[in-house]
Amino acid sequence: MNAAQAQPASELNETSPRTLALAISSRALFDLDQAHQLFESDGLDAYTRYQIQHENDVLAPGIAFPLVKKLLALNLLLKSNPSRAHLAIEVLLLSRNSGDSGLRIFNSIEHYGLDIVRAAFTNGAPPHRYIEAFGADLFLSAHNSDARAALNAGFAAARILPGSARETGNLELRIAFDGDAVLFSDEAERVAREQGLDEFHASERALAQTPLLGGPFKNILWALQHIQSAFPAGESPVRTALVTARSAPAHKRVILTLRNWGIRIDEAFFLGGRDKWPFLQAFGADIFFDDQNKHVTSAALNNIAAAHVQHGVANVGEA
Repeated sequence: MNAAQAQPASELNETSPRTLALAISSRALFDLDQAHQLFESDGLDAYTRYQIQHENDVLAPGIAFPLVKKLLALNLLLKSNPSRAHLAIEVLLLSRNSGDSGLRIFNSIEHYGLDIVRAAFTNGAPPHRYIEAFGADLFLSAHNSDARAALNAGFAAARILPGSARETGNLELRIAFDGDAVLFSDEAERVAREQGLDEFHASERALAQTPLLGGPFKNILWALQHIQSAFPAGESPVRTALVTARSAPAHKRVILTLRNWGIRIDEAFFLGGRDKWPFLQAFGADIFFDDQNKHVTSAALNNIAAAHVQHGVANVGEA
């Protein structure tokens, strides 16, 4: 299901053979900075020659590598128990590389023993066209325009800032989300930007009992809860967090919205404008999704994998 196909948590199919499919770009999975710099300076032909010449040189893990490892380990855990065998997680590759230049990437996947068997190599063409064909729910790309195009097409997608892999030290898979324009629509954020904080708080107080509309990552949170519900209470290998700039009294509408959706989130932080990265660091987030580039950048600068959801009023006019 994509971001445009919302359904209540109670209607999630208990016998669905697949719970969550992540499509990821090669620059998010592996550290391709050196090759990418060559592409930027000397062009595609030079990049392709370089990748072919080095196709047996294993690539270093990229920023999303630890996340992928945890997702694939979680899939093995699901498959190991008959009561959870109907659930599954898949990771697949969507890459702007060609088949020739992409061989190094698959060689590296094989080296690390990653269970990634499906891929599309588009030779520079936008890869988001194949998200629906693969049945992917989430697309993570280091390429700005690819992530935006996928999001505009109705899929949960985000631009992950490329870099080297950073281990959190947690055994659990820990995923953190911003609220407005990510889990929720940007309806409340528009009030804040257009009419000011006082009017925003007054509006949220008046609308506390009115659930917010869903944002592009609502279904991802649903899918994670679906996985969590397959484990006994207190034993789930997945932990979620809401990390929002909201504060009281604007917190109430958020809590009641999640309750209305039938979604439980493990931890919630209402920060009232404080920096988010210290809380993300303390939470041990394997990845953080936010609609504002400043929060994504500050998280990445503090060794937290972060992805920019280019949705909502905060991104109007952005390239």
